Amino acid sequence: MKTTQEHHDRIAKMTFASVYPHLLAKVEKKGRTKDELHQVIQWLTGFNNKHLQQLIEEKATYETFFQKAKLNPNAHLITGVICGYRIEEIDNPTTKQARYLDKLVDELAKGRKMDKILRKG
Repeated sequence: MKTTQEHHDRIAKMTFASVYPHLLAKVEKKGRTKDELHQVIQWLTGFNNKHLQQLIEEKATYETFFQKAKLNPNAHLITGVICGYRIEEIDNPTTKQARYLDKLVDELAKGRKMDKILRKG
């Protein structure tokens, strides 16, 4: 699917606080833990638990969330299709980073090994 400016704007304006409960529910439903979810988020963004909680409390938008993140240098290794979009073809940085997070959470929920999710080998 091709992304549009409206799609990019919608992603940028979503708050991390509104998405986080869905991410957590998705992984817990499949037997994974909150700690594993936080490990994946920290790997991608550099945010520790305290910083994540602050971003949730201040209702940071995805745009702000990813602007404050120190994206992992190996994030570019996250490829494939998520939500109908091929990650490698997304040209908007915020949308691409949001899809990186979606893809990592999806892999976690599907039971993939943490080393593979964190692109260690």
